[in-house]
Amino acid sequence: MLIAKLKRRATPLAAIFGASALLATFTAVFVNHPAAVAATTTTTAVSAAHDHGNPPPPPKGNQQIAFHDAMRKLWEDHVTWTRLAIVTFADGSAGFNATATRLLQNQTDIGDAIKPFYGDAAGNQLSSLLHDHITIAVEILQAAKAGDTAAFNEAKDRWYANANDIADFLSTANPRFWPDDVMREAMKTHLDQTLTEAADELGGNYTASVDDYEAVHTHILAMADLLSSGIIRQFPQKFH
Repeated sequence: MLIAKLKRRATPLAAIFGASALLATFTAVFVNHPAAVAATTTTTAVSAAHDHGNPPPPPKGNQQIAFHDAMRKLWEDHVTWTRLAIVTFADGSAGFNATATRLLQNQTDIGDAIKPFYGDAAGNQLSSLLHDHITIAVEILQAAKAGDTAAFNEAKDRWYANANDIADFLSTANPRFWPDDVMREAMKTHLDQTLTEAADELGGNYTASVDDYEAVHTHILAMADLLSSGIIRQFPQKFH
């Protein structure tokens, strides 16, 4: 269980990451995953990745607009509670457990959002994949804290593999509007940016961490729009 695992930490990560060797271990992941992915470039690529390369049309009508806004809220919650989990984890805050509980609930909420379109089993599968997305991220932090490079790299590899599983799952559900290469790139960018944010926060580079979150936020809004527009276009009969 995520919360139980994180109760084991003995010292604040902010102090642990003061050691240059451990910080280098954590940030080495970015050698092949540059942190400086321009948010506008990413947003444009995701937005243009629909049928025949055309950007999705804006939502029309109350039902489409409400669904579009609800999907944005879900994914904004995802990155917001992830950031708060990173910050409270780094500080050793007593508020971490409540934050982690809310973050895990978000994964269930995202899965529930697709159930009216793809069924309960699909929604539960997406929630399960997203739950793994969070728990593996915890393993990455724990390995970094322990200075265990092998465990860190192994968990990182599983995290990116899980991201591909999420992308593949979504593309299988809606291949026309969620092409697999587009979904994989969107998920990879999300992980790259989140790792950058975590490394800066845990390393005490707080101004950079705030800037990182802006990039995370901008990208996730584009990804949310990709998801909502894809569903609206795949199931137009459900949006009158």
